[in-house]
Amino acid sequence: MIKKLGAEFFGTFWLVLGGCGAAVLAAGVPELGIGFAGVALAFGLTVLTMAYAVGHVSGAHFNPAVTVGLAAAGRVSWSSVPGYVVAQVLGGAFGALVLYLIASGKADFSVTGGFASNGYGEHSPGGYSLTAALVCEVVMTAMFLVVILGVTHKNAPAGFAPLAIGLALTLIHLISIPVTNTSVNPARSTAVALFADGWAIQQLWLFWLAPIAGGLAGAIIHRFLSED
Repeated sequence: MIKKLGAEFFGTFWLVLGGCGAAVLAAGVPELGIGFAGVALAFGLTVLTMAYAVGHVSGAHFNPAVTVGLAAAGRVSWSSVPGYVVAQVLGGAFGALVLYLIASGKADFSVTGGFASNGYGEHSPGGYSLTAALVCEVVMTAMFLVVILGVTHKNAPAGFAPLAIGLALTLIHLISIPVTNTSVNPARSTAVALFADGWAIQQLWLFWLAPIAGGLAGAIIHRFLSED
C-alpha cells in the first residue's frame, strides 16, 4: 500500500506541476504563450505520462473523484479510498508549492490572477455562473469516468488506456477551461487554492462536490452500459 500511495502522491504532484505550471508559467507569455489549447494538452500529457509510469503500481488515479468513481464501480475497495485521497491531496499541494517557488522567482509575480485556481461567477475565466460551473464539472467528470472505466475494462484493447485517458482529459480542458478553469479533480483544485487569493478557498466546495458527484454518475453510467 505504501508504494501505491507513493505513486498517487507523485502522479498528482506531476499533474499539478505540469498542468497548472503550464497555465501559470507558459499560457500568457507575450507572443509565445501556449494559450488554452496548450494548457489542455499539458494536463492530458501529465496523466498520460504518469499513467504509463506508475499505473502498474497504483492504477494511476491522481484524482479523488476518479478514486471514488472506481470504488463505486467496484474496481477498488472503499477501504482504500481515504488513503488514496490523502496521498493525492498532499501530492497536489507539493506540486503547487514547487510551482509557487518557481513562479515567485519572477519580479512581477502575483497570485491575484488566481494561480490557476478554479472558480465561478466573477472568478470564472469566461464569467460563467455557479449553475453553469456545477453542470459543467459534473458532466465532464462523469464522462471522464466513463472513458476511464471503459478503456480499463477487461475486454478493452490492452496497452492503450493511458493514451485514451490523457486525450479525454485534454478534450475536457478544451471544453471547460473558459467555464471554471477546469477542475474535474478536487486535489488539483485544492492544491493551487492554498496559494491563491482567499476567494479560491471560498469557492473550493464546488470543486469537491461537483467532481465527486460526477465520478459517482460516471460509475452508474458505466455499469448500465457494460454490465449484463
